[in-house]
Parts: sequence; structure tokens; C-alpha cells
Amino acid sequence: MSDDATVIRVLIADDQRVIRDGLTMLVNFVPGLEVVGAVGDGADAIDKVAALDPDIVLMDLRMPGVDGVEATRAIVATGTARVVVLTTYADDDSLFPALRAGASGYLTKDASAEQIEAALRAVHAGQIWLDPVVQERLAASVVSGEVRDQKSATESGTRVLPDGLTAREAQVLALIGEGLSNQEIGDQLVLSQATVKTHVNRIFAKTGVPDRANAVRYAYQVGLARPPREN
Repeated sequence: MSDDATVIRVLIADDQRVIRDGLTMLVNFVPGLEVVGAVGDGADAIDKVAALDPDIVLMDLRMPGVDGVEATRAIVATGTARVVVLTTYADDDSLFPALRAGASGYLTKDASAEQIEAALRAVHAGQIWLDPVVQERLAASVVSGEVRDQKSATESGTRVLPDGLTAREAQVLALIGEGLSNQEIGDQLVLSQATVKTHVNRIFAKTGVPDRANAVRYAYQVGLARPPREN
């Protein structure tokens, strides 16, 4: 059993009691994970994050009142907890709003106990975790977006970059999306670490992302990087 300093504190938000109870049992069974609370809607999730200070919220999307997307946006904005979505749905209308709201992980409810544990640990470590089905959806969207961008670039003769990024900033963001550190980015682009850091700070300012994990997600969304595929 891990010591208290390494325990990952989890809040569960799902409107179905049987699912809340099942997830509570599952998470509490895993050494190093602890459920600190379980709620049935997004408004309670927001309140309980403030009261219980969890590390991660395991969040359903379709809930009465304040839904999971709105609750995710409010929780992420406070900077107090990360959010892993656990939902029945993997369609674009569910996936992209959740990622834009700041979710660091996205699982469907047929995920195994091992996948849920892996997602919680990865997100706690500052990484992005996407269900394989979600990865396929996101990759398909990225490919579709690349086709549209290429057609537009061919017609206009220019490459339109998101949020006013320069070509160099887009390069740096793409490498962030691939998981490279500032040192590795500098080595690949032959830039000093100070220069890379300046580019990273400008990327954060222009895109509005608060940290590296969200920059990775943003790189996926705009098609500058693709999410990794599981073997």
C-alpha cells in the first residue's frame, strides 16, 4: 500500500447511484487510490471539489442540471483538480466539448478496471489519457481537418495557422503534442532552451492554454499532432 503522501484522491460524479457505488468500490480497491466523495450532478461536483480537495474528478457527461461539460469547465478553471470523463458516449458532440472544457482524460463506460486505474494515474502525473475508441474518433477528426486545411491552403496559396501562431510556434506546439520536453524540442529544432521557453510561453498566451497538458490537447484539436495509438 502506498503511503498517504502518494494517495490519489478521487471524486466520482455520476447521476446513476449503481454506477457511483460500483466505481467507488473499484477505485477504493486499488492501492494508492481513494474515493473521497461521490455525487449525482455537476453542481454538487463543483461544490465538493471546493470542500474535499480531490486530485481528480471522475466525471459523467450526461447529468441533470449542471452537466459534465459545464462542471468540468468550472472545476478546471479553479486549477484545483483534474477531470477524467467517464461516459457512455464517444461521439463528436460529447468528446470535443469535454476536451475543450479542459478534461485531461476521456473514457467510455466499457473501459476495464485496469484502463480506469491507468487513466487516473496518468492524469495525476500530468498526462493526457484517451480511450482507444476516443483516440480513433479524434484521429479521424484530425485527418478530416488536415484535408480541409490542405484544400484551403492550395486555393489560397497560404498556410493558415490557429490563433495567430507563427510557423515556428506551430512547430514547437506540434512537438509538445508529441510529448517532447523543452530540451528535446531545442535539440530537434537547434534552439536554446531559453528560446524554446519563450516560444512555449507565447503559445500559452496566444491559445489560452494554462499548462503543458492542455497544450497537448490543443495540438490534437487543431491537427498539429496526433494522439498516440495503443498497441
